[in-house]
Amino acid sequence: MSSAKDANSSQSTPVWVVGHKNPDTDSICAAIAYAYFKNQVDDRLYIPKKAGPINEETRFALSSFGVREPDTVQNVGIQLKDIHYNRALEGVSGHLSLKKAWEMMKEKVVVTLPITSIDDRVLGLIVNGDLTYSYMDIYDNDVLSKARTPYRNILETVEGKLICGNEHASFVRGKVVVAAGNRAKIHDEVEGDDLVIVGDVVERQFAILEEIPSCMIVTGVSNVDPEVIKTADAIECVLITTEYDSFTTARLINQAIPIDYFMTRENLIVFHDDDYIDEVKEIMTKIRHRDFPILDANEKYLGMFSRRHLLLPRKKQVILVDHNEKSQAVDGIEEAEILEIIDHHKIGSLETISPIYFRNMPLGCCSTIIYGLYREHDVPVPEDMAGVMLSAILSDTLMFRSPTCTETDRQAAEELAEIAGVEIEPYAMQMFEAGSNFGDKTPEQLIYTDFKTFVQGEVNYGVSQVSAVTDRQLDAVKDGLADYMEKAMQERKLDMVYVMLTNILDQRTRLLMGGKDADKVARRG
Repeated sequence: MSSAKDANSSQSTPVWVVGHKNPDTDSICAAIAYAYFKNQVDDRLYIPKKAGPINEETRFALSSFGVREPDTVQNVGIQLKDIHYNRALEGVSGHLSLKKAWEMMKEKVVVTLPITSIDDRVLGLIVNGDLTYSYMDIYDNDVLSKARTPYRNILETVEGKLICGNEHASFVRGKVVVAAGNRAKIHDEVEGDDLVIVGDVVERQFAILEEIPSCMIVTGVSNVDPEVIKTADAIECVLITTEYDSFTTARLINQAIPIDYFMTRENLIVFHDDDYIDEVKEIMTKIRHRDFPILDANEKYLGMFSRRHLLLPRKKQVILVDHNEKSQAVDGIEEAEILEIIDHHKIGSLETISPIYFRNMPLGCCSTIIYGLYREHDVPVPEDMAGVMLSAILSDTLMFRSPTCTETDRQAAEELAEIAGVEIEPYAMQMFEAGSNFGDKTPEQLIYTDFKTFVQGEVNYGVSQVSAVTDRQLDAVKDGLADYMEKAMQERKLDMVYVMLTNILDQRTRLLMGGKDADKVARRG
């Protein structure tokens, strides 16, 4: 399809151009042609969308001119992807020390950190309250080994220097002991595999090494006796020095524990970037957490958000074509920012907060209006855009047979046919025949193929049009449609439903009616 911009344009948030639900050919083709037009006259990126599946007639039209079918949008409500959440807060490793986690929280001004795997899966969360608990309420002297604390965390926490041993290993057995007594007391307190904090007293250091500890931290120094190093190395004891005194070292040591020991890992509350904020808010009212992770469709971590991020969301920006009734618009339209409306129907029920560009003309087809805009702005019409606009006009006017068709529609179609390089009547017949191939379609599929709902006073009613080139095709589906009308009223909560069975060639329409007083209303109309 012709396009003036790439979908990865650096312009601001794209504007979606979309027609009504249960789209007909004009609804789809108008969105495509108007998005192309706007991309020629504006710096922003405009993307055509559809609000439902296309019918066979439309599929034939798009295929005939090599135009890609627009992506479907079911809802234009505000989603988490539309808010300014904290995308800069990256996930951290579960091996990160409590001390480092606290420093990161202060630096980034956050109270929650997400713990993620190498492939960005959320493994857990840790909040500042968890850090407080680890510091104030943990009295076990074996908690470092229970948490399988990496020695590199210990080095980082006490700002130590590795003298010998494997810093990539972890402290996995034993308790933490502060050795301050004589040799006899040390032998009573220290057991194999312990982590021992000791001052710069060589006799005590040798006494500790006799018990074969996992790690010995010598405080208040940067170097130790060479014989102590030799002995420690021989028994594969990790030997660390720190310039902190023993009291400070003992006070800091628990901050070396990896955060995955304290993180919340069960029953995590996470959201996805395509979740709608109305649903998110409802869930958040029942939860006291302050921050929540956002994941993508592949369950990969994207960022964090809190309640304050929901206060000023970015609304989706849309242009509506071929309708201006709220009941026909894509779901969530009340949460979107409508920039323009291009239509050829009666003024409907949509409201906007601020003035917008509204182009409404009494023509047989919305695409006729759009073609007029091309001409007004001297925008060249490429062959594919001419083809889709021609298809829309022929469809909406039933090849100029519809009572809503105007001379303007006919003239536009003739000019577009010349640009597209097709003859109107043969092409129209092929398109109509494609649309009349009901095949194995169910009454539900047929009735909702081209279906619009309207509100007249307190009455809600729906109108469906099923078109074919012969009465035989219409007769084959008439009974099924008549039987389904009652269910359609219930499904769509309507008072009445009308189905127009239109013979395109004979210019005749038979009307099926459902609902109390539907016949009286039809006669008045």
